[in-house]
Formats: sequence, structure tokens, C-alpha cells
Amino acid sequence: MYDSPPPIFFCRKKAPRMTLSAADILQLTGGVLVQPNRAEEVPAITGVATLAEAGTGEVSFLGNEKYYKDYLGTKAALVLVPQGVPDKPEGVALIEVENPSLAFNALVDAFLKVGNDFEPGVHPSAVVDPTAQVDATKVRVQAGAVIEAGASIGAGSDIGPGCVIGKYASIGEHCRLYARVVVRERCVIGNHVVIQPGAVIGSDGFGFLLNKETGRYETVDQVGIVVVEDHVDIGANTTIDRARFGRTVIGEGSKIDNLVQIGHNVTVGKHTVIVSQSGVAGSSHLGNYVTVAAQCGIAGHLHIGDQAILAARTGVMSDLEGGQAYWGSPSAPFKEAMKQSAAVRKLPEALKAMQALKREAEELRARLSKRKFF
Repeated sequence: MYDSPPPIFFCRKKAPRMTLSAADILQLTGGVLVQPNRAEEVPAITGVATLAEAGTGEVSFLGNEKYYKDYLGTKAALVLVPQGVPDKPEGVALIEVENPSLAFNALVDAFLKVGNDFEPGVHPSAVVDPTAQVDATKVRVQAGAVIEAGASIGAGSDIGPGCVIGKYASIGEHCRLYARVVVRERCVIGNHVVIQPGAVIGSDGFGFLLNKETGRYETVDQVGIVVVEDHVDIGANTTIDRARFGRTVIGEGSKIDNLVQIGHNVTVGKHTVIVSQSGVAGSSHLGNYVTVAAQCGIAGHLHIGDQAILAARTGVMSDLEGGQAYWGSPSAPFKEAMKQSAAVRKLPEALKAMQALKREAEELRARLSKRKFF
């Protein structure tokens, strides 16, 4: 499968000027130059773009066969291609790599590091409690952010505008919190964590008990925390609830999309992916390398095994074994769910056939009732 890059990764007019030579790109990607014969003949690369939009001095990649037509007509200076690609557009330098999308990301990362405007310091409008551990020579706290008592921010971390870091919360090293992220009291964020705007880490879990004497719901105190391990990415407006007691855990390397709800005491394993608008109810456990596609719902107190895959809009109401794909509501193994879906689509036709048979039977019954046998 080949993917085409998003339209533009950074503002080419404003970003600091940087160039990569073919030798640089070969080193970054581990690729092999297949056109032209010599690296010295490849022009300097100054930016990245899509196959359709790339021009002089820009690099793109062929990662999805849907964009093959764009590849054949591209004006890019250089294109990263999969091994064995048959066509080679004239005048375009080509480097073969095992995974064009991943290799292209290495180039984007190189350009973005140059464009990174990180400068340590605390903005005058930020409020930092005197007891907070914030080294202004190693971290950046942007305008309007609030760092409460006892909180700690690790070296190289960037706290965006309007963020709130609660009492005794801990943010590790080289984290990036974008605007208006809230990390509530005592929650722990590991190293190299990225949290997109509006996310809330450590909000109260949804805990209420009905008091039959008063007829009212009473709040169940949520006194646990959230632990986000290293190299986790959390999307915009995602919410991760603190545990009722103990910990809600997001495992190392996991990637959570925008608008995801993680309930109290949930454990998400390592390198698990949860896509937009999905929800995981309290005390459920997701294993390692699980994939949860968009708009899935997982009920509480369930166990999802390692490497399970939930297709979009899957509703999970019971434990699922790892290592296979599921779909449907309630969830079923993917092939079985596909058969069920196919059968459902045939229901209107089957209903018409049944109604026709019913009419024939009624007509036959009417004719027989008029006949005299004796």
C-alpha cells in the first residue's frame, strides 16, 4: 500500500532554510539511488510536498498505488519509491526504500527539527507556583499557562499557552503539550509524550451511586491517578479519566486519536492504537499492539488480547482473544461478521420472496377450499 504525503508539513516561506543532499537522504532513509546514477547529480532538497504539488528542490514519496498517476506526472526533484517500482519518470531522482512512508517521515523530521522554535523560558503571563520544579533554563512555559504547587516539568518539555498542570503532577522530559491541555493533580506523564490541544488527563471518572433513600445519585470519589508512559501521543480533545483508586495506564508508545474517551482504571497496553470517537469504559484492559478503529465502543471490565483488531464501529460486550480481527455490534470475528452483514443485506430480497410464497399459498388454499371432493 502506497501513501501520498499530506499537502504541506510546514510553511516553506517562513521556515528556516535547510537543504539535504542526496547523500544526506540516503543516510537518513537507508535507501538506494536508482536514478540518476550519481548522487552528485541530484539537486539540493529544500522541502517536502505531495506528488501532485512538489516542484523544484522538493522531495515526495510514493506510498499508495492510488497516487501512481500523480507519481508519473510529478515535478518533484526526488521521490522515495518502493523497491522494484516499474516506471521511472524522466528528470526525477528516485531512491528505493523498503517503506517509503516511513522513510519520508525521517526527512520531514529532519526539516522540522531545524524549524523548531523551542527557546527555554517562562512567559511573563504564566503562573508558576514557587514550589513547582520548573527550570526556566531547560523548559518552556508559554503564555497563560498555570503550573500548580509541587508540579514538576522535565528538561526540554514545552508547555503550551493556557495549559494547566495540577498539583504534584509530573511531566517528563522532552514532552510537548499544545494549547489548553489539562493535566490534573498527581497524574504522571512520561518522556517524549505529545498531547494535542484541549486534551484532559486525569478528569474524574464517571462514578455515581443511586441512594435509594434520597432518590439521588451520589458522587463516588475518584482518588487515583493517570499514568502515561513514554512516547505516547494523545489527540485533541481526548479525555483520560483518573482511576477511582489506583491507576489508569496508557502504555509506552501507544497512539490515541482525537475525541477518544478512556474511562477510569482502564489499562491500555504498549503500542496500541485507538482511533477517533472511540470509547473504553471503566476497568477494561487492552493488550499490546491492539488496534481500535474509529467509533468503537468497549464495555467495562473486559479484556482485549494482544494484537486484536477492532474494525470501525465495533461494539465490544465480552472478552476478545488476541491475534484476530473483529467487527459488528456485538462484536464477532471479522469473517463471521462479514457473512452476517451480507445476510442482512439480502433480507429485503428474502422478504419479497417469502411474501410471494405466502400469496401463492393463500391462492392455493382458496382454490382448494372451493373444490368438492365428495
